[in-house]
Amino acid sequence: MRSIRRTVVPFAVMLLSACGPSSSLEETTGETQEALATGVGSTAFRAALAKRWAPIHYQDVDVTGSHSLNGRADYISRIDFDGDWSGTNNWDNAASKPLTAHAYHSVVETSSHWYIVYTFFHPRDWSDTIFDTEHENDGEGVLLIVERDGTEYGKLIGAVTVAHKDFFSFLPDGSPITSGAESSDGKLSFATFEGVQHPITAQEAKGHGLKAWPAYDIVGDGVKYYPSLTTAEEPSSATDSDVRYKLIDIYGSEGFWARRGLSELFASEGTFRGDTSGGCGLIAGLCSTNSANAPWGWDDGNDGSIQRGEIATDPAKLAAYYFSPSSRFSTTYTFNPFKGVGSDPNAP
Repeated sequence: MRSIRRTVVPFAVMLLSACGPSSSLEETTGETQEALATGVGSTAFRAALAKRWAPIHYQDVDVTGSHSLNGRADYISRIDFDGDWSGTNNWDNAASKPLTAHAYHSVVETSSHWYIVYTFFHPRDWSDTIFDTEHENDGEGVLLIVERDGTEYGKLIGAVTVAHKDFFSFLPDGSPITSGAESSDGKLSFATFEGVQHPITAQEAKGHGLKAWPAYDIVGDGVKYYPSLTTAEEPSSATDSDVRYKLIDIYGSEGFWARRGLSELFASEGTFRGDTSGGCGLIAGLCSTNSANAPWGWDDGNDGSIQRGEIATDPAKLAAYYFSPSSRFSTTYTFNPFKGVGSDPNAP
């Protein structure tokens, strides 16, 4: 069964491969008009900004094996999908609790760019063979780099995705930036949803590595997720092509940045707590503990001077390293809660 159903007729989605457009007030939907009225710099505006560029997200689904839960183990959800903030019962509870679609967003600002990280959470990183390890909890995502060009929502010019322990960079056609110290891994493609273009991302089944589509794609069964500020749906089956995911502000009351000190959720800084209960591991020893990371724990081990977590906490530094010209990126933050920069009178 699906969760709350929207009442509007879904817009057709048309695949495109063009540079991300600038965005204006006239292009927004009713869902974001009220948010815009509060003005740039507010929590509501940042939510609208996150909605504007939120990915159309393709999730490959595998229905085979006892740990797949008939495909449900590949559904995205929220960390507290089971009603609590314990990290050690999520593998267990995925079998019995609804997995309504959510994604977390964090916005960091400089005078030149907005940096938006989207985090997609799965209760299980799983396998259907005895040759692969499994672990409880899985958090991977994407950093979108949006240039502040004077329009309401700016222009999307690049992306860096997280696939396990590696980062991958993607550029749309016509982007004003090119490869820097790290080479580009492909094109960032777009599709039209609710009248505007959104980037397309995709995650693997089982291990849930994330890249820009079509570097990863749905192979057989899969779910296509579309962003919302208000609606969270659970796929009706492993082949549902029209599911809404609800965006959650990572800094807000439903987010997990403020809960980074919870010992039942985090085993250490930026690392989710997870154990071997609930049948994790097809054979003894193949379930690892405390193996998933929050955005401030994401790391690529061979990208030079970029440190663990800086894809979220210091994205301007990462952008200036990954892309050229580096001079295009201001590295002075006007809003960055990860670093304690900026205040927001409208924050919860």
